[in-house]
Amino acid sequence: MENLSFNNRLFDEKPSLQNHAIKFTQNLDDANDLVQETLLKALRYSGLFTEGTNLRGWLYTIMKNTFINGYRKEVKYKHLVDTDEELKSYQLFKSASSNRAEGKFIAEDIYKALAKLEDQYCVPFMKYFEGFKYHEIAAELAIPIGTVKTRIYIARQLLKKNLTMYKEEFERTKLYN
Repeated sequence: MENLSFNNRLFDEKPSLQNHAIKFTQNLDDANDLVQETLLKALRYSGLFTEGTNLRGWLYTIMKNTFINGYRKEVKYKHLVDTDEELKSYQLFKSASSNRAEGKFIAEDIYKALAKLEDQYCVPFMKYFEGFKYHEIAAELAIPIGTVKTRIYIARQLLKKNLTMYKEEFERTKLYN
């Protein structure tokens, strides 16, 4: 009955969440998506909600963080994908030097490096790479948030060590960006 009661309380908050989401997104469709994602996260992490605290405030925090994370992903995407019509010389260099075979070899090396990681490091790293936040990973794996941060840091260091052959190329491409 607790879950049903919690679900009903979430449903009661939906109209105010929609109003708040429209202020964030300035678009009805995006606002509806944001509300839906917020409610899904609230259901997924309902065990983290402390009874007797402000449900609306908790939901608004989830919504705000979801919106900010989505914005960050969009900015990263726009940074990686240049939407200008005119191709610049560095873009031509990058496209000419990077073909499918080379990308395939790089991907294989990355997968091999990931396979060398112990599960205790690989699992939190992959979840972080997929966009999960530290506290979400900690809750899912039932480990302290500090442990999650440490394991992700160690995974990064091990991957850097195992992929040193690409460091020079990475440094070279940074000059063109």
